[in-house]
Amino acid sequence: MTPLPRLVVAAPVSGSGKTTVATGLMAALRAAGYEVSGHKAGPDYIDPGYHALATGRPGRNLDVHLHGEELLAPLLLHGARTPRPADLAVVEGMMGLYDGRLAGRGFASTAHVATVLDAPVVLVVDVSHTSRSAAAVVAGMAVFDRRVRVAGVVLNRVGSDRHAAEVASAMEEIGVPVLGALRRDDGIAAPSRHLGLVPAQERAESAAVLDRLAERIAAQVDLAAVVEVARSAPPLRARPWSPEAALAAAGFPPAARRADGPVVAVAGGRAFTFRYAETEELLRAAGCRPVVFDPTADAALPDGTAGIYLGGGFPEVYAAELAQNTALRAALLEAVRSGVPTVAECAGLLYLCREVDGAPMVGVLDAVGAMTPKLALGYHSALAPEETLLAEAGDRVTGHEFHRTGVTSTGERAGPAWLLDGRPDGFSADPAGLGRPTLHASYLHTHWAGCPRAAVRFAAAVHAR
Repeated sequence: MTPLPRLVVAAPVSGSGKTTVATGLMAALRAAGYEVSGHKAGPDYIDPGYHALATGRPGRNLDVHLHGEELLAPLLLHGARTPRPADLAVVEGMMGLYDGRLAGRGFASTAHVATVLDAPVVLVVDVSHTSRSAAAVVAGMAVFDRRVRVAGVVLNRVGSDRHAAEVASAMEEIGVPVLGALRRDDGIAAPSRHLGLVPAQERAESAAVLDRLAERIAAQVDLAAVVEVARSAPPLRARPWSPEAALAAAGFPPAARRADGPVVAVAGGRAFTFRYAETEELLRAAGCRPVVFDPTADAALPDGTAGIYLGGGFPEVYAAELAQNTALRAALLEAVRSGVPTVAECAGLLYLCREVDGAPMVGVLDAVGAMTPKLALGYHSALAPEETLLAEAGDRVTGHEFHRTGVTSTGERAGPAWLLDGRPDGFSADPAGLGRPTLHASYLHTHWAGCPRAAVRFAAAVHAR
Protein backbone atom coordinates (compact mmCIF):
# COMPACT_ATOMS: atom_id res chain seq x y z
CA MET A 1 0.00 0.00 0.00
CA THR A 2 1.44 3.35 -1.06
CA PRO A 3 -0.10 6.61 0.16
CA LEU A 4 -0.42 9.49 -2.32
CA PRO A 5 -2.93 12.34 -2.09
CA ARG A 6 -4.38 12.73 -5.59
CA LEU A 7 -7.31 13.95 -7.64
CA VAL A 8 -8.51 13.91 -11.22
CA VAL A 9 -9.65 17.10 -12.98
CA ALA A 10 -12.41 16.20 -15.44
CA ALA A 11 -15.35 17.83 -17.23
CA PRO A 12 -18.73 16.85 -18.66
CA VAL A 13 -17.57 17.80 -22.19
CA SER A 14 -14.45 18.92 -24.01
CA GLY A 15 -13.80 22.65 -24.09
CA SER A 16 -14.95 23.25 -20.50
CA GLY A 17 -11.54 24.50 -19.34
CA LYS A 18 -9.90 21.37 -17.93
CA THR A 19 -6.41 22.36 -18.98
CA THR A 20 -6.78 25.89 -17.62
CA VAL A 21 -8.06 24.68 -14.25
CA ALA A 22 -5.73 21.69 -13.91
CA THR A 23 -2.63 23.67 -14.85
CA GLY A 24 -3.73 26.61 -12.71
CA LEU A 25 -4.28 24.35 -9.71
CA MET A 26 -0.81 22.87 -10.14
CA ALA A 27 0.78 26.31 -10.31
CA ALA A 28 -1.27 27.77 -7.45
CA LEU A 29 -0.60 24.80 -5.17
CA ARG A 30 3.11 25.01 -5.98
CA ALA A 31 3.07 28.72 -5.15
CA ALA A 32 1.36 27.83 -1.86
CA GLY A 33 4.30 25.60 -0.93
CA TYR A 34 3.16 22.18 -2.13
CA GLU A 35 5.24 19.86 -4.28
CA VAL A 36 2.85 18.88 -7.07
CA SER A 37 3.15 16.05 -9.60
CA GLY A 38 1.29 16.75 -12.86
CA HIS A 39 -0.17 14.04 -15.10
CA LYS A 40 -2.32 13.88 -18.23
CA ALA A 41 -4.74 11.08 -19.11
CA GLY A 42 -4.25 10.00 -22.72
CA PRO A 43 -1.52 10.59 -25.31
CA ASP A 44 -1.57 14.41 -25.35
CA TYR A 45 1.96 15.91 -25.46
CA ILE A 46 1.08 19.60 -25.27
CA ASP A 47 -0.77 19.74 -21.94
CA PRO A 48 2.11 18.02 -20.07
CA GLY A 49 4.38 20.83 -21.29
CA TYR A 50 2.22 23.32 -19.43
CA HIS A 51 2.10 20.97 -16.43
CA ALA A 52 5.89 20.86 -16.35
CA LEU A 53 6.06 24.66 -16.39
CA ALA A 54 3.50 24.80 -13.56
CA THR A 55 5.12 22.19 -11.32
CA GLY A 56 8.84 22.49 -12.07
CA ARG A 57 9.04 18.74 -12.75
CA PRO A 58 8.33 16.54 -15.80
CA GLY A 59 4.75 16.42 -17.05
CA ARG A 60 3.72 12.79 -17.49
CA ASN A 61 1.10 10.82 -19.39
CA LEU A 62 -1.16 8.05 -18.14
CA ASP A 63 -2.50 6.19 -21.17
CA VAL A 64 -4.43 2.93 -20.83
CA HIS A 65 -3.98 2.17 -24.54
CA LEU A 66 -0.23 2.74 -24.72
CA HIS A 67 0.98 1.11 -21.50
CA GLY A 68 -1.98 -0.84 -20.18
CA GLU A 69 -4.25 -0.49 -17.19
CA GLU A 70 -1.82 -2.36 -14.95
CA LEU A 71 0.77 0.43 -15.22
CA LEU A 72 -1.55 3.36 -14.42
CA ALA A 73 -0.94 3.34 -10.66
CA PRO A 74 2.77 2.37 -10.86
CA LEU A 75 3.51 5.17 -13.36
CA LEU A 76 1.53 7.68 -11.28
CA LEU A 77 3.53 6.71 -8.17
CA HIS A 78 6.80 6.87 -10.11
CA GLY A 79 6.03 10.34 -11.39
CA ALA A 80 5.08 11.46 -7.89
CA ARG A 81 8.45 10.47 -6.48
CA THR A 82 10.69 11.48 -9.41
CA PRO A 83 12.79 13.61 -9.33
CA ARG A 84 11.65 14.20 -5.71
CA PRO A 85 8.68 13.17 -3.57
CA ALA A 86 5.45 15.08 -4.25
CA ASP A 87 2.88 16.15 -1.69
CA LEU A 88 0.03 15.40 -4.09
CA ALA A 89 -0.72 14.49 -7.70
CA VAL A 90 -3.12 16.25 -10.07
CA VAL A 91 -4.28 14.24 -13.11
CA GLU A 92 -5.88 16.16 -15.97
CA GLY A 93 -8.49 14.12 -17.81
CA MET A 94 -9.41 14.12 -21.49
CA MET A 95 -12.64 14.75 -23.41
CA GLY A 96 -15.79 14.28 -21.34
CA LEU A 97 -15.58 12.32 -18.09
CA TYR A 98 -17.07 9.12 -19.51
CA ASP A 99 -15.84 9.40 -23.11
CA GLY A 100 -13.48 6.58 -24.06
CA ARG A 101 -12.92 4.12 -26.87
CA LEU A 102 -15.87 3.88 -29.23
CA ALA A 103 -17.96 0.80 -28.42
CA GLY A 104 -15.65 0.23 -25.45
CA ARG A 105 -18.16 1.12 -22.71
CA GLY A 106 -15.89 3.86 -21.40
CA PHE A 107 -12.60 1.99 -21.74
CA ALA A 108 -9.63 4.39 -21.41
CA SER A 109 -11.93 7.27 -20.42
CA THR A 110 -11.09 9.72 -17.66
CA ALA A 111 -13.62 7.87 -15.50
CA HIS A 112 -11.76 4.61 -16.17
CA VAL A 113 -8.46 6.20 -15.12
CA ALA A 114 -10.03 7.70 -11.97
CA THR A 115 -11.54 4.34 -11.04
CA VAL A 116 -8.29 2.42 -11.46
CA LEU A 117 -6.42 5.10 -9.48
CA ASP A 118 -9.21 5.24 -6.86
CA ALA A 119 -8.98 9.02 -7.15
CA PRO A 120 -11.68 11.59 -6.38
CA VAL A 121 -12.85 13.69 -9.35
CA VAL A 122 -13.13 17.48 -9.48
CA LEU A 123 -15.43 18.49 -12.34
CA VAL A 124 -14.83 21.68 -14.30
CA VAL A 125 -18.24 22.93 -15.41
CA ASP A 126 -18.66 25.64 -18.03
CA VAL A 127 -21.68 27.64 -16.86
CA SER A 128 -21.44 30.44 -19.40
CA HIS A 129 -24.81 29.48 -20.92
CA THR A 130 -26.59 27.91 -17.96
CA SER A 131 -27.26 28.21 -14.24
CA ARG A 132 -29.31 25.65 -12.25
CA SER A 133 -29.25 23.19 -15.13
CA ALA A 134 -25.53 22.75 -14.48
CA ALA A 135 -26.43 20.97 -11.24
CA ALA A 136 -28.60 18.50 -13.16
CA VAL A 137 -25.64 17.68 -15.41
CA VAL A 138 -23.34 17.19 -12.42
CA ALA A 139 -25.95 15.05 -10.65
CA GLY A 140 -26.09 12.79 -13.69
CA MET A 141 -22.32 12.59 -13.83
CA ALA A 142 -22.22 11.59 -10.15
CA VAL A 143 -24.66 8.68 -10.45
CA PHE A 144 -23.86 7.40 -13.95
CA ASP A 145 -21.12 5.16 -12.54
CA ARG A 146 -21.12 4.74 -8.78
CA ARG A 147 -17.45 3.75 -8.81
CA VAL A 148 -16.58 7.33 -9.81
CA ARG A 149 -16.59 9.77 -6.88
CA VAL A 150 -17.36 13.36 -7.90
CA ALA A 151 -15.91 15.19 -4.90
CA GLY A 152 -16.46 18.79 -6.02
CA VAL A 153 -16.83 21.20 -8.90
CA VAL A 154 -15.09 24.30 -10.17
CA LEU A 155 -17.45 26.60 -12.01
CA ASN A 156 -15.82 28.13 -15.07
CA ARG A 157 -16.77 31.22 -17.10
CA VAL A 158 -19.28 32.60 -14.61
CA GLY A 159 -20.86 35.88 -15.61
CA SER A 160 -21.32 37.59 -12.24
CA ASP A 161 -21.41 37.00 -8.49
CA ARG A 162 -25.17 36.56 -8.71
CA HIS A 163 -24.76 33.98 -11.46
CA ALA A 164 -22.18 32.08 -9.41
CA ALA A 165 -24.44 32.13 -6.33
CA GLU A 166 -27.37 30.72 -8.30
CA VAL A 167 -25.33 27.81 -9.61
CA ALA A 168 -23.71 27.18 -6.23
CA SER A 169 -27.15 27.03 -4.59
CA ALA A 170 -28.24 24.34 -7.04
CA MET A 171 -25.03 22.37 -6.44
CA GLU A 172 -25.68 22.54 -2.70
CA GLU A 173 -29.09 20.92 -3.28
CA ILE A 174 -27.45 17.87 -4.87
CA GLY A 175 -24.71 17.69 -2.24
CA VAL A 176 -21.71 18.48 -4.44
CA PRO A 177 -19.34 21.15 -3.02
CA VAL A 178 -18.38 24.13 -5.16
CA LEU A 179 -14.61 24.51 -4.75
CA GLY A 180 -14.31 27.67 -6.82
CA ALA A 181 -15.88 29.94 -9.43
CA LEU A 182 -13.79 31.47 -12.22
CA ARG A 183 -14.68 34.44 -14.40
CA ARG A 184 -13.85 34.41 -18.10
CA ASP A 185 -10.35 35.77 -18.79
CA ASP A 186 -9.11 35.51 -22.36
CA GLY A 187 -5.73 36.85 -21.22
CA ILE A 188 -4.80 33.44 -19.85
CA ALA A 189 -5.90 31.38 -22.84
CA ALA A 190 -3.24 29.58 -24.87
CA PRO A 191 -3.43 30.09 -28.66
CA SER A 192 -4.21 27.13 -30.90
CA ARG A 193 -3.18 25.94 -34.36
CA HIS A 194 -3.54 22.80 -36.54
CA LEU A 195 -2.71 20.25 -33.80
CA GLY A 196 -4.26 22.01 -30.81
CA LEU A 197 -2.70 24.36 -28.27
CA VAL A 198 0.65 25.96 -29.01
CA PRO A 199 3.21 24.19 -26.77
CA ALA A 200 4.44 26.10 -23.73
CA GLN A 201 8.04 25.77 -24.95
CA GLU A 202 7.18 27.89 -27.99
CA ARG A 203 5.61 30.79 -26.12
CA ALA A 204 7.97 33.29 -24.50
CA GLU A 205 5.08 34.63 -22.43
CA SER A 206 4.06 31.21 -21.05
CA ALA A 207 5.62 31.74 -17.60
CA ALA A 208 3.99 35.16 -17.16
CA VAL A 209 0.59 33.83 -18.25
CA LEU A 210 0.95 30.92 -15.87
CA ASP A 211 1.78 33.25 -12.97
CA ARG A 212 -1.38 35.21 -13.72
CA LEU A 213 -3.41 32.00 -13.88
CA ALA A 214 -2.00 30.80 -10.55
CA GLU A 215 -2.96 34.08 -8.91
CA ARG A 216 -6.44 33.88 -10.33
CA ILE A 217 -6.93 30.29 -9.18
CA ALA A 218 -5.60 31.08 -5.70
CA ALA A 219 -8.02 33.99 -5.39
CA GLN A 220 -11.13 32.20 -6.70
CA VAL A 221 -10.64 28.54 -5.70
CA ASP A 222 -10.50 27.15 -2.17
CA LEU A 223 -7.06 25.53 -2.34
CA ALA A 224 -7.35 24.10 1.19
CA ALA A 225 -10.56 22.32 0.17
CA VAL A 226 -8.86 21.01 -2.99
CA VAL A 227 -6.01 19.59 -0.90
CA GLU A 228 -8.53 17.90 1.41
CA VAL A 229 -10.18 16.30 -1.63
CA ALA A 230 -6.78 14.94 -2.71
CA ARG A 231 -6.06 13.67 0.79
CA SER A 232 -9.33 11.74 0.81
CA ALA A 233 -7.87 9.29 -1.72
CA PRO A 234 -6.95 5.97 -0.06
CA PRO A 235 -3.47 4.40 -0.35
CA LEU A 236 -2.82 2.68 -3.66
CA ARG A 237 -2.34 -1.07 -3.89
CA ALA A 238 0.68 -0.66 -6.14
CA ARG A 239 4.38 0.03 -6.16
CA PRO A 240 6.12 2.73 -8.20
CA TRP A 241 7.20 1.79 -11.70
CA SER A 242 10.95 1.37 -12.05
CA PRO A 243 12.81 1.77 -15.34
CA GLU A 244 15.50 -0.59 -14.07
CA ALA A 245 12.95 -3.29 -13.23
CA ALA A 246 11.15 -2.78 -16.55
CA LEU A 247 14.39 -3.28 -18.49
CA ALA A 248 15.33 -6.33 -16.45
CA ALA A 249 11.91 -7.89 -17.08
CA ALA A 250 12.41 -7.25 -20.80
CA GLY A 251 15.75 -9.09 -20.77
CA PHE A 252 18.21 -6.23 -20.28
CA PRO A 253 19.82 -6.19 -16.80
CA PRO A 254 20.22 -2.47 -16.02
CA ALA A 255 23.71 -1.14 -16.51
CA ALA A 256 25.34 1.09 -13.93
CA ARG A 257 24.43 4.72 -14.37
CA ARG A 258 27.69 6.18 -15.58
CA ALA A 259 28.44 9.76 -16.46
CA ASP A 260 30.56 8.53 -19.38
CA GLY A 261 27.94 6.17 -20.86
CA PRO A 262 27.23 6.28 -24.62
CA VAL A 263 25.52 9.49 -25.67
CA VAL A 264 22.04 9.43 -27.19
CA ALA A 265 21.34 12.73 -28.95
CA VAL A 266 17.73 13.68 -28.21
CA ALA A 267 16.10 16.34 -30.39
CA GLY A 268 14.59 19.21 -28.41
CA GLY A 269 14.00 22.93 -28.75
CA ARG A 270 10.88 24.56 -30.16
CA ALA A 271 10.57 22.19 -33.14
CA PHE A 272 10.77 18.94 -31.15
CA THR A 273 8.69 19.19 -27.97
CA PHE A 274 6.92 15.79 -27.93
CA ARG A 275 8.43 12.91 -26.00
CA TYR A 276 7.58 10.89 -22.91
CA ALA A 277 9.70 11.45 -19.80
CA GLU A 278 10.01 7.69 -19.30
CA THR A 279 11.88 7.33 -22.60
CA GLU A 280 14.94 9.15 -21.30
CA GLU A 281 14.62 7.43 -17.91
CA LEU A 282 14.73 4.02 -19.58
CA LEU A 283 17.79 5.05 -21.59
CA ARG A 284 19.57 6.24 -18.45
CA ALA A 285 18.68 3.00 -16.67
CA ALA A 286 20.22 1.15 -19.61
CA GLY A 287 23.50 2.98 -19.10
CA CYS A 288 23.03 5.53 -21.88
CA ARG A 289 23.39 9.29 -21.51
CA PRO A 290 20.60 11.28 -23.20
CA VAL A 291 21.79 14.74 -24.26
CA VAL A 292 19.26 17.21 -25.69
CA PHE A 293 20.19 19.23 -28.78
CA ASP A 294 18.22 21.83 -30.74
CA PRO A 295 18.01 21.12 -34.50
CA THR A 296 17.06 24.73 -35.20
CA ALA A 297 20.11 26.22 -33.44
CA ASP A 298 22.93 23.74 -32.74
CA ALA A 299 25.60 23.38 -35.41
CA ALA A 300 26.63 19.85 -34.44
CA LEU A 301 25.42 16.74 -32.68
CA PRO A 302 26.52 16.28 -29.05
CA ASP A 303 30.09 15.01 -28.68
CA GLY A 304 30.31 11.23 -28.67
CA THR A 305 26.85 10.63 -30.16
CA ALA A 306 26.26 6.88 -30.43
CA GLY A 307 22.48 6.98 -30.86
CA ILE A 308 19.87 9.48 -32.06
CA TYR A 309 16.27 9.96 -30.90
CA LEU A 310 14.11 12.36 -32.92
CA GLY A 311 10.70 12.61 -31.26
CA GLY A 312 7.55 14.52 -32.15
CA GLY A 313 6.96 18.21 -32.67
CA PHE A 314 6.36 20.75 -35.39
CA PRO A 315 9.00 20.63 -38.15
CA GLU A 316 6.35 21.89 -40.57
CA VAL A 317 6.07 25.09 -38.48
CA TYR A 318 9.84 25.52 -38.13
CA ALA A 319 10.80 24.23 -41.58
CA ALA A 320 12.66 27.42 -42.51
CA GLU A 321 14.81 27.39 -39.35
CA LEU A 322 15.54 23.68 -39.73
CA ALA A 323 16.45 24.14 -43.38
CA GLN A 324 18.79 27.04 -42.62
CA ASN A 325 20.82 24.94 -40.19
CA THR A 326 22.79 23.25 -42.95
CA ALA A 327 25.66 22.25 -40.66
CA LEU A 328 23.46 20.12 -38.42
CA ARG A 329 21.56 18.64 -41.34
CA ALA A 330 24.88 17.52 -42.80
CA ALA A 331 26.03 16.10 -39.47
CA LEU A 332 22.81 14.12 -39.06
CA LEU A 333 22.98 12.83 -42.62
CA GLU A 334 26.51 11.59 -42.07
CA ALA A 335 25.69 10.03 -38.69
CA VAL A 336 22.64 8.13 -39.87
CA ARG A 337 24.32 6.98 -43.08
CA SER A 338 27.26 5.70 -41.04
CA GLY A 339 24.96 3.43 -39.02
CA VAL A 340 24.36 5.40 -35.82
CA PRO A 341 21.17 3.81 -34.39
CA THR A 342 18.36 6.31 -35.03
CA VAL A 343 14.73 6.40 -33.96
CA ALA A 344 12.47 9.01 -35.57
CA GLU A 345 8.85 9.42 -34.51
CA CYS A 346 6.44 11.61 -36.51
CA ALA A 347 8.29 14.96 -36.55
CA GLY A 348 11.55 13.02 -36.68
CA LEU A 349 10.28 11.13 -39.73
CA LEU A 350 9.51 14.41 -41.50
CA TYR A 351 12.89 15.88 -40.56
CA LEU A 352 14.73 12.94 -42.14
CA CYS A 353 12.92 13.36 -45.47
CA ARG A 354 14.43 15.24 -48.42
CA GLU A 355 12.05 18.14 -47.89
CA VAL A 356 8.91 19.31 -46.08
CA ASP A 357 6.63 21.61 -48.09
CA GLY A 358 9.58 22.48 -50.31
CA ALA A 359 12.03 23.26 -47.48
CA PRO A 360 15.12 21.03 -47.57
CA MET A 361 15.52 18.64 -44.65
CA VAL A 362 18.18 16.04 -43.74
CA GLY A 363 17.63 13.82 -46.78
CA VAL A 364 18.34 10.41 -45.26
CA LEU A 365 14.98 9.18 -46.54
CA ASP A 366 14.21 9.43 -50.23
CA ALA A 367 10.80 10.87 -49.44
CA VAL A 368 9.02 14.21 -49.16
CA GLY A 369 6.62 15.51 -46.53
CA ALA A 370 3.77 17.97 -46.95
CA MET A 371 0.83 19.41 -45.03
CA THR A 372 -2.49 17.67 -45.70
CA PRO A 373 -6.08 18.88 -45.25
CA LYS A 374 -7.03 15.93 -43.06
CA LEU A 375 -5.90 15.18 -39.51
CA ALA A 376 -4.61 11.64 -38.86
CA LEU A 377 -5.51 10.79 -35.28
CA GLY A 378 -5.97 7.54 -33.40
CA TYR A 379 -4.54 4.50 -31.71
CA HIS A 380 -3.19 1.59 -33.72
CA SER A 381 -2.12 -1.97 -33.15
CA ALA A 382 1.30 -2.10 -34.79
CA LEU A 383 3.05 -5.23 -36.04
CA ALA A 384 6.73 -5.48 -36.93
CA PRO A 385 6.66 -7.35 -40.29
CA GLU A 386 10.38 -8.09 -40.03
CA GLU A 387 13.24 -7.39 -37.64
CA THR A 388 13.80 -3.68 -37.07
CA LEU A 389 15.88 -1.52 -34.77
CA LEU A 390 13.03 -1.52 -32.22
CA ALA A 391 11.36 -4.89 -32.68
CA GLU A 392 11.73 -8.51 -33.65
CA ALA A 393 9.63 -9.84 -36.51
CA GLY A 394 6.12 -10.46 -35.21
CA ASP A 395 6.34 -8.13 -32.21
CA ARG A 396 3.19 -6.13 -31.52
CA VAL A 397 2.84 -2.73 -29.81
CA THR A 398 0.06 -0.19 -29.43
CA GLY A 399 0.88 3.30 -30.63
CA HIS A 400 -0.72 6.65 -31.34
CA GLU A 401 -0.84 8.65 -34.57
CA PHE A 402 -1.39 12.43 -34.50
CA HIS A 403 -0.40 14.58 -37.48
CA ARG A 404 -1.65 16.72 -40.34
CA THR A 405 1.13 15.91 -42.77
CA GLY A 406 1.84 13.10 -45.18
CA VAL A 407 5.04 11.47 -46.42
CA THR A 408 5.48 10.18 -49.98
CA SER A 409 8.37 7.96 -51.01
CA THR A 410 10.16 9.27 -54.10
CA GLY A 411 12.67 6.49 -54.57
CA GLU A 412 13.28 2.85 -53.77
CA ARG A 413 11.25 2.19 -50.63
CA ALA A 414 12.86 0.61 -47.59
CA GLY A 415 10.93 -1.89 -45.54
CA PRO A 416 8.10 -0.50 -43.40
CA ALA A 417 8.78 0.30 -39.77
CA TRP A 418 5.35 -1.03 -38.77
CA LEU A 419 2.17 -2.40 -40.17
CA LEU A 420 -0.52 -0.22 -38.57
CA ASP A 421 -3.64 -2.37 -38.55
CA GLY A 422 -2.17 -3.98 -41.67
CA ARG A 423 -1.16 -0.70 -43.37
CA PRO A 424 2.59 -0.12 -44.02
CA ASP A 425 3.95 2.91 -42.19
CA GLY A 426 7.36 4.49 -42.12
CA PHE A 427 10.77 3.12 -42.97
CA SER A 428 13.09 0.50 -41.51
CA ALA A 429 16.46 0.79 -43.18
CA ASP A 430 20.14 -0.20 -43.10
CA PRO A 431 21.72 2.93 -44.63
CA ALA A 432 25.28 1.87 -43.74
CA GLY A 433 24.94 -1.62 -45.21
CA LEU A 434 25.74 -3.31 -41.89
CA GLY A 435 23.36 -6.20 -42.45
CA ARG A 436 20.90 -5.04 -39.79
CA PRO A 437 18.46 -2.13 -39.58
CA THR A 438 19.84 0.92 -37.81
CA LEU A 439 17.12 3.42 -38.78
CA HIS A 440 13.51 3.28 -37.59
CA ALA A 441 11.30 6.15 -38.82
CA SER A 442 7.53 6.16 -38.43
CA TYR A 443 4.52 8.35 -37.72
CA LEU A 444 3.68 6.11 -34.76
CA HIS A 445 4.31 7.40 -31.23
CA THR A 446 5.02 4.65 -28.70
CA HIS A 447 5.32 4.81 -24.93
CA TRP A 448 8.34 2.69 -24.08
CA ALA A 449 7.07 1.95 -20.56
CA GLY A 450 4.40 -0.09 -22.36
CA CYS A 451 6.86 -1.74 -24.76
CA PRO A 452 10.20 -1.86 -22.91
CA ARG A 453 11.63 -4.30 -25.45
CA ALA A 454 11.89 -1.33 -27.84
CA ALA A 455 14.07 0.46 -25.29
CA VAL A 456 16.12 -2.71 -24.79
CA ARG A 457 16.82 -3.14 -28.50
CA PHE A 458 17.68 0.52 -29.05
CA ALA A 459 19.93 0.70 -25.98
CA ALA A 460 21.71 -2.52 -27.00
CA ALA A 461 22.37 -1.08 -30.46
CA VAL A 462 23.72 2.14 -28.94
CA HIS A 463 26.07 0.20 -26.65
CA ALA A 464 27.21 -1.92 -29.61
CA ARG A 465 27.91 1.23 -31.59
